[in-house]
Amino acid sequence: MGRTEKRIQDAALRLFAERGVTQVTVSELAEAAGVARGTIYNNFENVDSLFEDVATGLTSEMGSRIATSSVQTKDPAQRLADGIRFFVRRAHEEPLWGRFLIRFGPSTPTLLELLQSAPSGEVKLGIQLGEFSIGEDQIPAAVGMMSAGVLAAVSLVLEGHRTWRDAGADAVELFLRALGMSREAARALATSELPPLMPGE
Repeated sequence: MGRTEKRIQDAALRLFAERGVTQVTVSELAEAAGVARGTIYNNFENVDSLFEDVATGLTSEMGSRIATSSVQTKDPAQRLADGIRFFVRRAHEEPLWGRFLIRFGPSTPTLLELLQSAPSGEVKLGIQLGEFSIGEDQIPAAVGMMSAGVLAAVSLVLEGHRTWRDAGADAVELFLRALGMSREAARALATSELPPLMPGE
């Protein structure tokens, strides 16, 4: 992605996150990005699809970064603990990113895929390894609960009610305990050192 295109997409993300709408006009976008209207047309064939473009780009980028950051971690419970906290910490560091996620995550299939696809595989692996005690038929419900917990934790951070560390740790602990882990084991993973969120491949 070129610098101008990224500048426009960042401006679109800001407008979507601040206004809570999925459509913006070319004039609004040009003003927010600080470019001419013609520059918008030169970089995007269809402005009407910009919301989905932004959501898809966010999903691809964050999914790649989490996968890269977790590649050395073998334990599925630890990968889940880190993944949840990656979201919460990034929302603290990039509030507009976080606001976009909580505004549109529950209703946008692309964002739901980001929140649920990889965790489903980790939960299934944890069940197979005997780390989690739920049935495989309960994975969709468990992952749905987890994604709601992530969004709730992000909201608490953005509204200033909790630090990202506390909100992230609580979300991790409660989710892992729901999967059948002991309080002590869940808390240990929830408060373990969180590695950097690496750039995606």
